[in-house]
Amino acid sequence: MTKTSFPEPANDKAALEEGAVFSPRFDANGLVTAVVSDAGDGALLMVAHMNAQALALTIETGIAHYWSRSRGSLWKKGETSGNVQHVVEIRTDCDQDAIWLRVNVSGDNATCHTGRRSCFYRRIVAAGGAFGLETDG
Repeated sequence: MTKTSFPEPANDKAALEEGAVFSPRFDANGLVTAVVSDAGDGALLMVAHMNAQALALTIETGIAHYWSRSRGSLWKKGETSGNVQHVVEIRTDCDQDAIWLRVNVSGDNATCHTGRRSCFYRRIVAAGGAFGLETDG
């Protein structure tokens, strides 16, 4: 059975930032930002959101789960594509309002729904006083 509640964040800043209790700070919508990178080469793969259930399932199973804001539902990354994210390490930032997942991706190593390895495949470039996008292949 998945535990979906976490301890309340400490009111004491030092306890929150230096203490040994994991107490994620979910936002007003019950979400925490999750940054995901490749455990091997460190490449940034995606940024998503987790609610308490997604975070608990990720910790319990070792497989990344997220909360889809657009669909309003829980999703297991790679469930339909086969590109499952196997969690190697989970970290939290100093005030515990963001999560960093280091993962190995199975399947064809794609993370983005477009079939690319990373969701960050476009660069913003200045062009004649405006901004445009260039795509990495």
